[in-house]
Amino acid sequence: MIETSSPTSAEPQSPRVVVLVPAYREVDSLPQVLEALRMQTRPADRVIVTLDPHRESGRTAQLERIAHEAGAEVWHSVGNRHKKAGNLNGALSRLLPDLSDQDGILVQDADTCLDPHFIEVTRRKMGQGYGAVGGTFRGRSGGRLCGAFQRNEFARYARDTARKKGKVLCLTGTACLFRAGALKDVLEARKSGRLPPAEGVYDTKALTEDNELTLALKHLHHRIVAPPRATMTTEVMETWTALAKQRLRWKRGALENLIDYGVTRYTAEGWARQLVAFLGVSVSTAYIGFVIWYLAIGAGLRIAPFWIAFTAFYAIERAITVKSRGWRVSIASVLVLPEWFYDLFLQGVHLRALADTALRRERAW
Repeated sequence: MIETSSPTSAEPQSPRVVVLVPAYREVDSLPQVLEALRMQTRPADRVIVTLDPHRESGRTAQLERIAHEAGAEVWHSVGNRHKKAGNLNGALSRLLPDLSDQDGILVQDADTCLDPHFIEVTRRKMGQGYGAVGGTFRGRSGGRLCGAFQRNEFARYARDTARKKGKVLCLTGTACLFRAGALKDVLEARKSGRLPPAEGVYDTKALTEDNELTLALKHLHHRIVAPPRATMTTEVMETWTALAKQRLRWKRGALENLIDYGVTRYTAEGWARQLVAFLGVSVSTAYIGFVIWYLAIGAGLRIAPFWIAFTAFYAIERAITVKSRGWRVSIASVLVLPEWFYDLFLQGVHLRALADTALRRERAW
């Protein structure tokens, strides 16, 4: 005798992907951002634009209209006093209880456009056991010389990440897919004291909440990765003043995150990079000081063969590492002085970040 039976419960659903797009002033870029999400080879199951209605009511209304026209849901924050991190904490507190541990939450900026395979690639990686999957980004046009240097910097970062097979120190805040279960672990660990305390998944006290969340995930033994095909475009800072402000926040925030977590197996590389950066600033400062001193005493400058060889190596390295941007950019990068001055600019910002941290100056952004 053959017995037949009908299932008593629904078959398990495949993991979902929910997108959170915290928006504030991005009226010009949000339509393109939502269109890029619509064009994904693996579409998101839900797209939610989260707004802070109390901050700029006029722009909020525009953003809400754009989101609705693109078919996205719109959520409004309630009582948020902590900008992007607070906005996301409110949305996650509402969203996480309804998701399974294997569902994915893609958090992306409202000025970042994902390339078509981003969700497909990151979701596949998450299926291999990763707790969070980020990516690399290209800088969009604009910013003249300041923007050109940033685009070169981003190209070098993407090349370095690809050579390391996706190993990164920090998950980019521009766009990252998190496993819902990993974020639930972060919440529980903050409540139990296993992680630095915070009001939600994101630490609203941190200047670089994305870097802090990366450290939190690592300390809970969740694996992270940034696969080379998970790519996107984002805006560059248009002026040197805006760039200095952005990088000061990044560098000081990263240093303060390391201080909060102390020296552990997961912060060792970060501390090592801080040391290397400090040594780089020291060497550059000493070199410039000696050049000025020799010129001041009228001794002149003698070009030693070692420095000729070193300069040639630097020029070749600069050209090779931006070849993805085309031969014209590579040739321009052979000119050592512009690239060197950009490095000096970033080193100066790093020195300022070290001083602000040591002197406990007011933190604001």
